[in-house]
Amino acid sequence: MYTTSYARSLDSAPRQSAYNSPMNPRFACAAGSLAALLCGPAVIRSQAQSNATPRTPPAASSGPQLATGDAEARAELETGTQLTAHGYLQQAIPHLLAAQAAGIDSYATGVNLSICYLGTGDYAQAIAVLQSMDASGEGGAAVENLLAQAYIGSAQPQDALRSFRRAAAATPKDEKLYAYLADACTDHKDYALGLEIVDEGLLQLPSSARLHYEKALFLSQLGRFEEEGRPEFDRAAQLAPSSYIGFLARVQKDLYEDNLSAADEVLHQAIQSGHRDYRMLTLLGTVLLHEGAAPGEPRFAEAKSALEESVEENAGYSATQIALGKVYLMENRAQKAVDHLEIGRRLEPDNPAVYTSLASAYDQLGEHARARLMRLQIGRLLAEKSAGGSAAGQP
Repeated sequence: MYTTSYARSLDSAPRQSAYNSPMNPRFACAAGSLAALLCGPAVIRSQAQSNATPRTPPAASSGPQLATGDAEARAELETGTQLTAHGYLQQAIPHLLAAQAAGIDSYATGVNLSICYLGTGDYAQAIAVLQSMDASGEGGAAVENLLAQAYIGSAQPQDALRSFRRAAAATPKDEKLYAYLADACTDHKDYALGLEIVDEGLLQLPSSARLHYEKALFLSQLGRFEEEGRPEFDRAAQLAPSSYIGFLARVQKDLYEDNLSAADEVLHQAIQSGHRDYRMLTLLGTVLLHEGAAPGEPRFAEAKSALEESVEENAGYSATQIALGKVYLMENRAQKAVDHLEIGRRLEPDNPAVYTSLASAYDQLGEHARARLMRLQIGRLLAEKSAGGSAAGQP
C-alpha cells in the first residue's frame, strides 16, 4: 500500500532557496508544526517596531532617546526576531539570549526564543523558557500552544495534553491550534495523541475540513483506514471540494487505496485549479514515478520537471530531494543524485529509502565503501523498527 503522506504543512512560511543557507535543517524538516507560527502572530515583534499596545511601559519612554544599552538590547531583539521569522533559528538564538539577559520585552523574547528551541529540537530549553514565562504571569494560549509542542517533542504526552487543553480552553474555536499540534504529533509519530487532539478540536469545529483531513491521516497511520479513515477523507473533500485541503484529501485517499492513476488525475486537477506549490508538485512527481515513468518517456520528463520546480521553491522539503535524487539516479547521473539524496538524508535521517538510493548511487560512482555504509545504515534502521514493533506488541 502506498501510504506516504507528504503534505502536512498547510500554511506557507518563508523558506530559503538553497539547502546550504544558514537555515537549520531540523527546522526545514519539521516545519509543519511551526510554519504558521513563524509567519503569524506568535512571532512577537519588538514593541519598538509594533503598533500594538505594550504589555509594560517602555523603560525609556520619558526621555528623548533610549540609553545606549537599551538601544543595543532592542537591536538584538529585532535582529533575533527577524532571523526567527525567516527561519534562521540557530543564528537567532544568541541575539535573543542577549535581549533576554538585558530584560528587554520579555514576552517577545521568550516566545521567539522558544520557537527557535522548538525548531532546532532543543525541547528541554523550550520547556524551560515557556515554563518561566508561565510562572511570571506571561502565559496564555500562544505560550501553552508552544509548550504543548515542546512536550510532544520530548515525549511527554500527558504534559502536552494538559498544555493543549489550557490553550483550547482560552481559544476553543481556533482551528490552527489543533492543526499545529496535530502536525507536531505527526513529526514525532505520536498518532494516537494526534487523534485525541483532533477529536477534541472537532467537538468545537465539526465542519472543519482541515481537522477531518488530519483525523483521516491519523486513523490511516494507526491502521484504521478501511473503516474509519476513508470516510474522514471523504468528509474533508465534501466540506471543501475546491480547496487545497479538498484536493489533498482526495489524493491521500487514492494513495491509501493504491489507486495511483486516480491520484495522478486529481493532482493534475489541483495544479490546473491554481494549487501549484512544492507539495503538489512533489506529490505529482512521486506518483508519476510510482506509476512506472521511465527515462525517455513524456511522463518521466513531467515528473522530473515537477520535482525540479518543487526543489527550486523549497529546497528544505525532504520528499522532494529524495524523489529528485532517484530521478537523477534513473538517468545514470550518479553525482547529481548523490547531491540531492545527501540533502534528503540530512533532512530525514531515519528514512531507509534514502539509504537504498544512496547505496546505488555510490556504487555507480565506484565509491563502494560508502555504498556499504549506506547498506549498513539500512540494516540498522530496519532492526530498530523491528525492535520497536516487537516492544510495542508486548503486554
